[in-house]
Amino acid sequence: MPGGRLAGRLVASAEITVRRLTGNQDLLTLRSMTIDVEHLSLRELNALVAAAEQRRALVASRRPVAVVRRKLIAFAAQCGYTIEELIGTAPAEATAPARKPATRRKPGKVAAKYRDPDNKRNTWSGRGRMPRWLAEKTKHGRSPADFLIPGLGRSAARKTSTIGQRTVFKQG
Repeated sequence: MPGGRLAGRLVASAEITVRRLTGNQDLLTLRSMTIDVEHLSLRELNALVAAAEQRRALVASRRPVAVVRRKLIAFAAQCGYTIEELIGTAPAEATAPARKPATRRKPGKVAAKYRDPDNKRNTWSGRGRMPRWLAEKTKHGRSPADFLIPGLGRSAARKTSTIGQRTVFKQG
């Protein structure tokens, strides 16, 4: 906010460097900071106004970045170079748009391999964590293979660890 009134007090925001003229103090750098101008002395106010006018004149006299960039690219092309050859990086306009990060595919649905004989609606595909109904029944001594749906393959549920055991066997 360049300047305005907040609760009856004049407040200014600045991004300038002000040399305080009172005492033996160093430079005071203000970056997007709110200044309560009512508590500044006349010398500090004059220094603030002079620094703000100087910064405004500098910013107003500069050309826009896009115009300067286009002129530089044109000048480099006129001399037989590209900006990448001269500077080593591509200008912002010439860079390709950033690619979106790859989204993870949702796994497809799989047919159920296991069914609870007590409740036919309880099924499990063999993927992911073992459901409660199957874990409870295997805890009481039954095997997950006992709940396989006939004709749908072998058991995918393993109770024992395969660490140190061969899991791939040579065919033939």
